[in-house]
Amino acid sequence: MRLFAFINKEIQALLDPNDSTHIYKKWIDHYCSENFEAYAFRIEELLDTLSISLTGEELDVIEKLYHQSMRLEVDFFSSQPIIQEAVVPLSRTLDPAVGGELSIFCDFDLTCTAFDSSAILAEIAIITRPKADPDGSETQLSRMSSADLRSTWDALSAQYTEEFEQCVESITTTKTAETFSYEGLCEALEQFAHFEKAANSRVVQSGVLKGLNQEDIKRAGQRLILQDGCKGFIQKIMKNENLTAAIHVLSYCWCGDLIRSALSSGDLKALNVHSNELSCEDSTTTGEIIKKLESPMEKLQAFNNILNNRDKDGQHLTVYIGGSVGDLLCLLEADIGIVMGSSPTLRRLGEQFGISFVPLFSGLVAKQREVVEVGSSNWKRLSGTLYTVSSWDEIHAFILGSSS
Repeated sequence: MRLFAFINKEIQALLDPNDSTHIYKKWIDHYCSENFEAYAFRIEELLDTLSISLTGEELDVIEKLYHQSMRLEVDFFSSQPIIQEAVVPLSRTLDPAVGGELSIFCDFDLTCTAFDSSAILAEIAIITRPKADPDGSETQLSRMSSADLRSTWDALSAQYTEEFEQCVESITTTKTAETFSYEGLCEALEQFAHFEKAANSRVVQSGVLKGLNQEDIKRAGQRLILQDGCKGFIQKIMKNENLTAAIHVLSYCWCGDLIRSALSSGDLKALNVHSNELSCEDSTTTGEIIKKLESPMEKLQAFNNILNNRDKDGQHLTVYIGGSVGDLLCLLEADIGIVMGSSPTLRRLGEQFGISFVPLFSGLVAKQREVVEVGSSNWKRLSGTLYTVSSWDEIHAFILGSSS
């Protein structure tokens, strides 16, 4: 009941309150009414009372039945005939028979993952720190205790955070753009390029990434906690035989092996990972970073290089999913830029240069209205509008619909 109320309130907020001709107005008003809200509350109280005596196993059965009922309800609505052109699911708007192709790009840290990968790699280094170099000689790093190594990492992390905030502050104290200013944003992000490169150089000089075993990194990747729905979405895209699609991960992460281990599955084709790498000798890291992506501009260059290598014929759409400042240029250059999560820094910086952040659901309703009123609706890169989501489930519904 609560779900009905929530969904209908979301719909009602997008309707013209003065339009009394909407064919579902009575239905929507009913589920948004205070009477229905009170009814839902009474049902919840009753269910809570009835479930007090249930065992854990019985509650598990009820949970599975609830999930099944939700799937059946979604399938029911999804099976209804669509009598007009629809903007969702996005995959249905691309016909592989005429060259329809979808390119999906995403960041890794805090977009796919629940934690920043740099902290994961540092933790591996601290736990498995080398006692001595392979030749048996001691170095400054091998003489450090785990506590000293952790202190070094904590100092690096604190300096990164402090300088990042200073960088943001220096940009956002300037005059706010009245309209979308891509050029102004590019100029401002040059500061982040210098900052990120300097931070990586400090990490290399500290030696904290020296002595990691590649197998330890891969095992850590396999155990990495991902955002709910992320890996499942990637797998469904890559297995979908009715969709010509490619997924590319563009990341500042220091180690591509960590990303591949976290996101890949044995029965899937190789994932396209574009990131930095840790230099290794005999399966052990040297402490050096093979630097490929360190700035928003380098991410954008990698993004453009991939697009330039596509078949020029056919219908192409690009979706970029990210949640950090380093993703801003790619988010804007893609046909559809989707911001994962609610980074206040990204939003603050974006609004400084006239970028609009629109909930994906609201944006799709507006796009559908364009289809009805104008007859078509095109996604436009560099529009200055980015779409926000709170979970991968929203992205799944947008691109794949209810397909399981």
